[in-house]
Amino acid sequence: MSSEEDKARILNAMGGKKGLLDSGLPALIFLVIFNVTKDVQQAAYGALALSLILTIVRLARRETIQHAISGVIGVAICAWLSNRTGKAEDFYLPGLWTNAIYSVVYLVSIIVRWPIIGVIIGPLLEENLRWRKDPIRTKVYVKATWLWVGMFAVRLLVQYPLYVSGNVNVLGTARLVMGYPLFIATAWATWIVIKNGPKLREDLRTVN
Repeated sequence: MSSEEDKARILNAMGGKKGLLDSGLPALIFLVIFNVTKDVQQAAYGALALSLILTIVRLARRETIQHAISGVIGVAICAWLSNRTGKAEDFYLPGLWTNAIYSVVYLVSIIVRWPIIGVIIGPLLEENLRWRKDPIRTKVYVKATWLWVGMFAVRLLVQYPLYVSGNVNVLGTARLVMGYPLFIATAWATWIVIKNGPKLREDLRTVN
């Protein structure tokens, strides 16, 4: 398998560009509609409608809808919560919960020596879980997983104070900036770490 194919597989496993658009665009639409109408309900329904449209487009093109479906569910939860409380900032609260949970899960996976990035990427690189028998290769996946712990933690550190302050515009902007761009940067850094790190020992590559 070529280096470019490996990179494509890793990026796709992390969600890919289409997956990020499916989850990022509705949040942008929510922010735009809320600024125009100052109506939480209209903004929430607008975001949900766009998420549904994206899913329908994926179906029509016979593309993978896994991330689109998860996006619809996520946006539906955000819309329900913000409508229930009447607070626009609550549209972004589930995202904070998600980042908190992911940061803990990824951190625990490092502590127990089952780094999640290795579990996800190992099979894609035809290593399966054999990397766990190679301490040096395991360290590569631990390092890559730390990148994601850092990403989730940074999002929380920046966005939670904005949520508490109720500054919807700054919170929404931070969510966008720390969404697609930061995700791509972290995924790219993950690829670099895995690509340049020590490879799996040859005697383990052929072990079933």
